[in-house]
Amino acid sequence: MKDSYKNYSRGMFILMSIGIAVVFPATVVLLSGNPNWIEGWIYSIWFDVMMLANMIYMYVKDPILFSERLTAHGSHNQEKWDRYLLNFLFVLGGLWLVAMPLDAQRFGLSPLFPVGIRIIGGLLLIPALYFIVGASVANPYLSTVVRFQSDLKQKVITTGVYSLVRHPQYLGIIILMIGGPCLLGSILGIIIGIGITIILIKRIKGEEKMLEEKLDGYIGYQKKMKYRLFPYIW
Repeated sequence: MKDSYKNYSRGMFILMSIGIAVVFPATVVLLSGNPNWIEGWIYSIWFDVMMLANMIYMYVKDPILFSERLTAHGSHNQEKWDRYLLNFLFVLGGLWLVAMPLDAQRFGLSPLFPVGIRIIGGLLLIPALYFIVGASVANPYLSTVVRFQSDLKQKVITTGVYSLVRHPQYLGIIILMIGGPCLLGSILGIIIGIGITIILIKRIKGEEKMLEEKLDGYIGYQKKMKYRLFPYIW
């Protein structure tokens, strides 16, 4: 079934990479109305590094995973409940990205965050990058959608960041959801980030139920790795 995955030419990959490299600074800095916004540039460059590191690794080392991550939402055997949940996450994620520069800079809705909070926010982007990229490196079945990948003979992954928590990519995203708005100084971003976190936790529960039913060895992995998301907590 691997033949059903699309192969992307090097030229198309380069165009996609250029688009990614431009879209985040364009969105964050231009919407802020302040081309000298240092925090906005730091955040935008971080996002570019995260996205491009993921893309380059997958394209070079695991082109099937690269194709899987770009598979259209709703295709293959995506769980029905996830189609609605993922749509909601896409909407909230876009709103989160757009709202922060408008809130923190253009309209000044949030008060100026203390320097210490902004520094903590910036530092949180480091573990966020580690977990997000680390999940792609360790897990060749890391699909964007919740589905059992019988076509790829999916197996349980227990190495790398999966030896720390069962859902490291979600952990990285949640750290990002809080660290990003703290760096940029956006209360609205924090509020939306909390909403996204709640939905991700709900998604984890649904995903684990599917994996328990369909993926051999997953229940054993749960017994060995007891923490879904937060080490020593949950």
